[in-house]
Amino acid sequence: MPTVQADRLTRIGAALLKAAGASEEEARAVAVGCVNANLAGHDSHGVIAIPTYIDRIKAGHIVPGAPWTIVQESPTTTVIDGHWGFGFHVNAKAMALTIEKAKTANVAACTVFRQSHVGRLAAYPMMAMREGMIGLATADSGRSPKHVAPFGGREARLGTNPISIAVPSDLEAPFYLDMATSAVAAGKIQLAVSRGEEIPTGWIVDSEGRQTTDPKAFRKGGALLPLGGTEGYKGSGLAAMVEVLCGLLTGLGFGVEPTGRHNDGCFMAVFNVAAFRPLREFKKEVADFARYLKATPPSEGSTGVFYPGEIEYIREQQRRKSGIEVEDATWDRLRALAGEYKLAAELDLT
Repeated sequence: MPTVQADRLTRIGAALLKAAGASEEEARAVAVGCVNANLAGHDSHGVIAIPTYIDRIKAGHIVPGAPWTIVQESPTTTVIDGHWGFGFHVNAKAMALTIEKAKTANVAACTVFRQSHVGRLAAYPMMAMREGMIGLATADSGRSPKHVAPFGGREARLGTNPISIAVPSDLEAPFYLDMATSAVAAGKIQLAVSRGEEIPTGWIVDSEGRQTTDPKAFRKGGALLPLGGTEGYKGSGLAAMVEVLCGLLTGLGFGVEPTGRHNDGCFMAVFNVAAFRPLREFKKEVADFARYLKATPPSEGSTGVFYPGEIEYIREQQRRKSGIEVEDATWDRLRALAGEYKLAAELDLT
């Protein structure tokens, strides 16, 4: 697998997206979002997704330059129609507006619908975190094809339905949660296929409802399992609640719409810490809490305790120095697109 520096990957991704029809701002937002996911170690949401986004542009499922419309709002709430624009761009604007409302009203929330894939969900709550606020985001895939079987079932009826919460602190590494409510993100299955790797037992079932380590079984009628293993009703329950917030509250609905158009629905909320207690005190106490967790003696076979978000920060520091490994299948697709758009020489992808 080639190892590529983050800046170069960003330049490649942005150039290909722009060639496919994205504006400079849109292309940059998507490319940076994908590479940031790679840096954090979430390769399933990294540059592996860029060729898929370009395929969706070609199919008319993503609309470059789509308008961004406020359908309904109050001083504390906003309903936003993305008109099938890039989720990275649409959702970031929605979160920015929600942060501004929370600066005045202390608590604000929004729903977003008719947008493409939003990428790594943590990007949006972390915008609030950097403003001294607590950010929360949940996302589902609307009525696009589902990937997760409800607990006890073998047919996919739910999305991976992630949840992310980010909290301001005095820590060097940000304190945040970013998790799918499935055992694993769907992109990790694609990643395993691209890398020719087996997957752990407990990630998916095949079309007959049998657990398997073959990632190719997923695309042959299989389904992801909900988070929790034998206690998977917990992940399944969380996924159902995310579906309510992001599918039903947004009006996207549930089930699968026949065209298969990807349609992320999002619910996001922001809480101004200063409305509850002094921000400085809160940030210090979050840091103290994280250190308290880390001071726990390790269990057998463990290297120690990491607080939420710490592992991603460590990976990012490592990958900024050493570069990002890109699996051959993804690199080949990026090179093919560069050839198609006559950018191979410019991007040094000959």
